[in-house]
Amino acid sequence: MVERRGARAAAVLLALLAWTALLLQLDLTLDATHARGGSTRDALVLYTGYFTILSNLFVALSASAQAWAPGSRFAGASLRGCATTAIVLVGIGYHLLLREIWDPQGWQRIADNLLHYAVPVAALAHWLWYPPRVAMPAWSPLAWMAYPALYFAYALVRGEWIGQYPYPFVDVATLGYPRVFANAGGLLLVYLATGALLRWLASRR
Repeated sequence: MVERRGARAAAVLLALLAWTALLLQLDLTLDATHARGGSTRDALVLYTGYFTILSNLFVALSASAQAWAPGSRFAGASLRGCATTAIVLVGIGYHLLLREIWDPQGWQRIADNLLHYAVPVAALAHWLWYPPRVAMPAWSPLAWMAYPALYFAYALVRGEWIGQYPYPFVDVATLGYPRVFANAGGLLLVYLATGALLRWLASRR
């Protein structure tokens, strides 16, 4: 009973952290877009184009379900595993590939650190300290790959539509499709390996 209360409290804290990061970044995106003369629609199109934002939203929804609707499907072990894998990859990918290409300041730096470091670390800690109570099949990480694969397709279609790609490694206009697909394949393999490791760690716990 004490462990259940602890797990719920941890899920509440994770949800609040993720929602705070998302709302702060949304406010900053709206302000910056409006300052450039863009519309709220333009800001939302920009905001929802990033794997970072969508994965933080995935974590926020999953943690919220664990905290306030533990019997719901969205609180299940498989979706939680997918969300945790995604957000851990966000932290790893940002630290290794993206942190050197821009230098955010002020509130943007705070939002950046929350989205790319605080939420991934908190989600990983939550996964390790309070792992799912049910065993997940060995093929689970393969199923979780559907999420980044769908995002990749979405990023390409969106890029063709608005002429802007969210990350340099999926920028078809600069790299061309063969290189972009090779980059995506490599990231999917890293995602699969990360998911397999998280599943193994949960089973050990």
